[in-house]
Amino acid sequence: MHKIIIFLAILVSYNFAYADVYKYVDPQGNTHYTDEPPNKKYKRIIRTKVITRVRNKGNILGKLGKFNQPYIAPPASKNKSYSFRGKTKPRRYKISRRAAFNKQKYSHLITQAAKKFRLSEDLLHAVIQTESAYNPTAVSPAGAVGLMQLMPATARRYGVKAKDRKDPRQSINAGANYLRDLLRMFKGNRNLAVAGYNAGEGAVRKYKNQIPPYRETQNYVKKINALLRSRSY
Repeated sequence: MHKIIIFLAILVSYNFAYADVYKYVDPQGNTHYTDEPPNKKYKRIIRTKVITRVRNKGNILGKLGKFNQPYIAPPASKNKSYSFRGKTKPRRYKISRRAAFNKQKYSHLITQAAKKFRLSEDLLHAVIQTESAYNPTAVSPAGAVGLMQLMPATARRYGVKAKDRKDPRQSINAGANYLRDLLRMFKGNRNLAVAGYNAGEGAVRKYKNQIPPYRETQNYVKKINALLRSRSY
């Protein structure tokens, strides 16, 4: 038994593969061990798993049996989104040079309206960016006009004549006033207030104070929230 142990130790010390161990006792009583028997007189006494020893940059790596395969790293994820402090980093919306110029031009009016109606200045910026991209002469297919895209009925409701909806100050003040009323109506729920600004408060009430299932309105609310998170308005 000691001879077998010594023989195995010798095999391990060499940099080659070995498997089964064979034994032969010659007529003189001498015992011979080998892993490659030269004839059928040798009888297998130990069956072992194949061990491959590989020299890699000076380091010898052993791998056994079915694990004797190269490691292949999994492909990198194709998902382009990434985590930012535990959340998906919000999308940033680009703003045109014209919009950036007008934003600066009307910034003082937005600040004044935010203070007057006790609103978040950021919210007003996000709504104006989404509604008109700071274009005071913007006109929608539905007939909304100006920075805050006032419909004729909404303009009349807040004392703005139809012809004055392109006036930046009147548009911002009327839109801010409407947003303030919506926030009061929906008990400070910003998402419902924003949905009401887009689809009308009647639509929000129709769906029992939920964001209406209109794709445009749902995307509108998402964009407002994304702008507020990223401050890219």
